[in-house]
Amino acid sequence: MSFDTARIYVKAGDGGDGVVSFRREKYVPFGGPDGGDGGRGGSVYLVVNPQLNTLNYFQRQRRFGAKPGKSGRGKNQTGANGDDATIGVPPGTIVRDAETGAVYGDLVQPGQRLLVARGGRPGKGNARFATSTNQAPRIATNGEPGEERTLDLELKLLADVGLVGKPNAGKSTFLAATTAARPKIAAYPFTTLEPNLGVVDLGTEDGFVLADIPGLIEGASRGVGLGHEFLRHIERTRVLIHLVDGSSPDPLGDYRVINAELVAFGHGLEGKPQIVCLNKIDLPEAQAQWPAFERALKAEGVDVYAISAATQHNTRDVLYRALQILRELPAPESTPAPAAIPIIRPAASDFTIRRLPNARGAWRIEGRAVELAAARSRFDSEEALMRFHRTLQKMGVIEALRQAGVKAGDTVWIGTDFELEWKE
Repeated sequence: MSFDTARIYVKAGDGGDGVVSFRREKYVPFGGPDGGDGGRGGSVYLVVNPQLNTLNYFQRQRRFGAKPGKSGRGKNQTGANGDDATIGVPPGTIVRDAETGAVYGDLVQPGQRLLVARGGRPGKGNARFATSTNQAPRIATNGEPGEERTLDLELKLLADVGLVGKPNAGKSTFLAATTAARPKIAAYPFTTLEPNLGVVDLGTEDGFVLADIPGLIEGASRGVGLGHEFLRHIERTRVLIHLVDGSSPDPLGDYRVINAELVAFGHGLEGKPQIVCLNKIDLPEAQAQWPAFERALKAEGVDVYAISAATQHNTRDVLYRALQILRELPAPESTPAPAAIPIIRPAASDFTIRRLPNARGAWRIEGRAVELAAARSRFDSEEALMRFHRTLQKMGVIEALRQAGVKAGDTVWIGTDFELEWKE
């Protein structure tokens, strides 16, 4: 079975740490600080691979990560950058944030790239902190953690013309008769469980891609059967060929049921040009029902053909008509490459302070900006602690703690990873 939705987790590489180092060489009495910066963490990209047509791969692997940057070294040596990670996806993949549902990109063009997790910025070595008043700084910063997020992928096939109809209407047979595709065909409902694509070649320069959409049933627009999974693939098609089983007891009723489902589903399906074909005209029961079927649809101004996909009777006329409609339609708008996902850096005031329940004299500060500042700081020297204290002061955290009632000796948590003791 083909999977057309998937959920994956991506994690960019952390930035490399800066280092504290001093130049020590014979006959060089004033070497000074020479700790180098870390390397940038690798980023994660989604890239359109035209050779893929399903999301099956993501049922086996759901977690992806880029390489972290290397730590800096003495002699002002910068750490190596982490390698980026690229994940191939098929054309027609829509990328959403799993938590918010926000659409990050609609990947259509081969080679199109989308940045989904940016690598962490590198930490700074102590050479960066040298000033005229502090010529021997013993402070460096850690690399920034790489972005991480959970993504929902949804595949909508890219085809010019889509075949729709009830199960056993002959869609797979039509696809096999008119293209080089070889879908599974059997004499029972729901033979086709996944969409199939084929290329129609009519000897012209502008052939088209034909998609066999699995059979729809009444209630498909409400998700009955696999309705939603199948209907989403019709959204990108420009023309519909509606096959109706001529051997059915009520072909006109079948036609109206499927059309009602297209209207109920929405997303523009009801407005797509449609060519209606009464299939299996080689059978006596279909021949008997054809006159009434033709009269009813022509009265509504609908293109209608009597065909036999099994014997290829009139199938070429239907394809030429589909090509004619495609030529008359305005050219589809090209999908621009999506912009890179921006790093959201909250304002300095974007934090919360709360007293922890059941913990005497304990507080927790939460907020991405504050937690990121703590992650990049080191607490292995008085100088580093004072620098972090100044950072919190600029953010307004120190004053906010005082107003909340913090006292000397209280424990202050920053996020869930950093525990500090309050001192005036």
